[in-house]
Amino acid sequence: MTEYFQYGEKELAYLKQRDKRLSEIIDKVGWVKRRVIPNLFAALVHSIVGQQISTKAHETIWQRIQSSLGEITPQRVTSLTDEELQRFGISFKKVTYIKRAATKILNGEFDIHGLYDKTDEEVIECLSKLDGIGIWSAEMLMLFSMQRPDILSYSDLAIQRGLRMVYHHRDITRNLFEKYRRRYSPYSSVASLYLWAVAGGAIEGMKDYATTKKKRS
Repeated sequence: MTEYFQYGEKELAYLKQRDKRLSEIIDKVGWVKRRVIPNLFAALVHSIVGQQISTKAHETIWQRIQSSLGEITPQRVTSLTDEELQRFGISFKKVTYIKRAATKILNGEFDIHGLYDKTDEEVIECLSKLDGIGIWSAEMLMLFSMQRPDILSYSDLAIQRGLRMVYHHRDITRNLFEKYRRRYSPYSSVASLYLWAVAGGAIEGMKDYATTKKKRS
């Protein structure tokens, strides 16, 4: 059964009270449903597989993996050869990342379930020690697997695009980003859902002001 990021009227009411423009966006877009992967190891594999490929290719490969493996566990992954994993369409480098993570979990070197007891900053620090996982990947895992409530990723280009479109900025500096992150906190994750929706074209006619600027130069 497909699961979606959980939020409710409390989070929406808070964000609408804090930000007039975001309030208008929420009303126009309506309820946003984004799929989550509660199994943290499966979400880790999903994240690594999707790096630097199109969304369509990512979904195709992920469906192949799910259809073949069923439940995606460290034990199941390490039981396969590198060649068997590559046949799903995963690059050799990504296969290496996935199998190293699985091995570290199985031998106790990496306590993946212990992440639930850590702060957001600690989770990023721990996950970033794994090969192939950087800050952005860690943030996406916190949002789309752990369902942490206060994740807004500066590294996410679609988030920056959404901010430009909603607030008519030509560039999102770190200081400007932090202003919005503080405004949305402690429900930045829900704000992220709406910024992604806007960046993906949920509201017809909205412009990306950075793109407009480039076309005129």
